[in-house]
Amino acid sequence: MSRRKQNSKLPYLMLIGGGVLLLITILLWATQPKTLEPTMSVQQPADSHEEETYPEIPRVSLRDAKAAFDGNTAIFLDVRDVDSYASAHIPNALNIPLSSLAARLSELDKNAQIMTYCT
Repeated sequence: MSRRKQNSKLPYLMLIGGGVLLLITILLWATQPKTLEPTMSVQQPADSHEEETYPEIPRVSLRDAKAAFDGNTAIFLDVRDVDSYASAHIPNALNIPLSSLAARLSELDKNAQIMTYCT
């Protein structure tokens, strides 16, 4: 085969190879389990309603929550419904829906640091 014919096929082979790599990347990404990792950034809600505040409940900074997660020194408690928890959650978080929390408080260690979340 002449050198000129080989060079004319090179762009097509590169295009096909790039497409195959793209498809493999998409398939690998789509098959990864969906879990939430604590991050250091906060996304603001799309709507303009204000968050309920409870001054009597101490807040934990994202930095401290991330340190507790990394050091496995706190219990992360997801208070959303079972379906929401199943769709995505912080790894190893407990799920006790808010509607049944009062009845299930005895399941939690009273001496542990417990970080609740619902979004």
